[in-house]
Amino acid sequence: MLQQTQVKRVKEEYYPQFLEKFPTLEVLAKAPLHNVLAAWSGLGYYSRARNLHKTAQLCQKSLPTTYKELLQLPGIGQYTASAICSFGYEQNVPVVDTNIARVMKRYFALLHVKDKTVWEYAQKLLNPKDARNHNLALMDLGSIICLPKNPKCDVCPLQMHCQGKDEAELYTKTKKKVYESMELFYGICIQNDKIALIPATGNMYKEMLSLPNIDPVEDDFLGSFKHSYTKYRLHVKLYRLHTCNDALWIDLNELHTAPVSSLTKKALSTLFK
Repeated sequence: MLQQTQVKRVKEEYYPQFLEKFPTLEVLAKAPLHNVLAAWSGLGYYSRARNLHKTAQLCQKSLPTTYKELLQLPGIGQYTASAICSFGYEQNVPVVDTNIARVMKRYFALLHVKDKTVWEYAQKLLNPKDARNHNLALMDLGSIICLPKNPKCDVCPLQMHCQGKDEAELYTKTKKKVYESMELFYGICIQNDKIALIPATGNMYKEMLSLPNIDPVEDDFLGSFKHSYTKYRLHVKLYRLHTCNDALWIDLNELHTAPVSSLTKKALSTLFK
């Protein structure tokens, strides 16, 4: 949930609401996928919700307790598997997130190295007597002190042996992200307090509902807004749609329970604000 959403919003809104609806793996496994996607609506990267649902169906009683077994589950990679083992099961394994990777690269002066090398150094540094708190401490160090820009080296507890402190910025240089602009045209068709939605196309919004794509008619223009998604900068235009065949008609009062993306939510909020 934290991949694209602020911590405060996840902590106060999405996470507690999701756990209230799906308190156990078994409940999550038996829930219809559209209910899971509806609870995830607005968080983006919807493949995570689908993978979470698949994992619950495979592990209805409990998750596996070994790193190798966890890696076999949908959507669980090296970081997630190691985090579960370290923080959930208190096993002696390293964890490398973005913050810890930055600490490792600066501390050991690792420049232009592969992720595998960073993990190897994290293993070397790991305190086997208290791996869980060791990993948590490194996360905090990276998020509070060893910052991407203007790191607070003067108060860092590792400064004495840090090999990269004199050129700290060198280890955080990244390629400038290039965004692709795109125009989207959606139709708004409302009849009897219900709005027409259609199944979304493509893997990104699989199993979700979307406003219908249309060829724009300027006389029916309703409004526009901008939206960012991964590498895209979208300019979305909304138009009145008089008819919509093969649509699913969703009651306007029940839209909050429908599996729609944040883009669709923004379109509707633009329309009804």
